[in-house]
Amino acid sequence: MAHTTINRGFDAGLFGRIAAFAADFRESRQRYRAYRQTVRELEALSDRELHDLGLGRASIDEVAMDAAYGK
Repeated sequence: MAHTTINRGFDAGLFGRIAAFAADFRESRQRYRAYRQTVRELEALSDRELHDLGLGRASIDEVAMDAAYGK
């Protein structure tokens, strides 16, 4: 039986914590940009186009959150 372990490889020291913080910050910014772009693109659609996609204006935020954050 095979077993795989994934380690981030960061040292527990100060440099490792700073590097982990920077990586998490970059990922958060990328996800937020994806969220905002999705909201902008969906808000630009007409009500008819949204209806064709099975969406309403009230669900734009939820769809964008799911696209960016998987929630």
